Amino acid sequence: MTEAAELPPAPEQAREVFGDRYADAVRYAELLAEAGVQRGLIGPREVPRLWERHLLNCAVLSEVVPTGVTVCDVGSGAGLPGIPLALVRDDLKITLLEPLLRRTNFLTEVVELLGLDHVTVVRGRAEEVLGKLPPVHVVTARAVAPLDRLATWGVPLLRPYGEMLALKGDTAEEELKSAGTALSKLGAVETSILHVGEGIVEPRSTVVRVEVGESPGGVRFAAKRAKAARTGRARRRRG
Repeated sequence: MTEAAELPPAPEQAREVFGDRYADAVRYAELLAEAGVQRGLIGPREVPRLWERHLLNCAVLSEVVPTGVTVCDVGSGAGLPGIPLALVRDDLKITLLEPLLRRTNFLTEVVELLGLDHVTVVRGRAEEVLGKLPPVHVVTARAVAPLDRLATWGVPLLRPYGEMLALKGDTAEEELKSAGTALSKLGAVETSILHVGEGIVEPRSTVVRVEVGESPGGVRFAAKRAKAARTGRARRRRG
């Protein structure tokens, strides 16, 4: 039996969540089950639970993303949660940020195939693009790193008063507690744990929300952003 044959039919909830983009969601699931496995982007054992554990689990993040904002999906990998979010929210401008070439190649193929005109793929690490990409309203992440480390990458990419939304599992409360000091230094002014996907995924998806004030990333990162921006402007003038 091939990996593609192991992909179960889409559950009924998928039609409700993805709406007009349901067919594209099915195609994305097929791509994950085929090319995603072949290229080592997801494990073969994940194929039977792609819908519940991955696509729907990520798509319900849309419940807590504001309308019409810019989003950067840090460490996007195979496009989770960025692509499911893009499929249900065409009002968002989404950047899929991923350092590995084989993953960005896959993401670019998916974005083009599904016609996701509001999605851009950028190859790089968060610390490398700081000051080069415009700051965003929302940073998303899933299965990238523990919260304290993730915050050092994601929070500096935010606009003032933006927020980071990290999909977490059972460790959410523990991670948030242990990351408290680090988050404060990065300019976080409020944190919370949200549960989304009522009636769609079981258990519901757990989201750690980190809201920042006027200096996301703190003073050190603000200076780094400003320096990178000045360097970029100088290079453009020389070009």
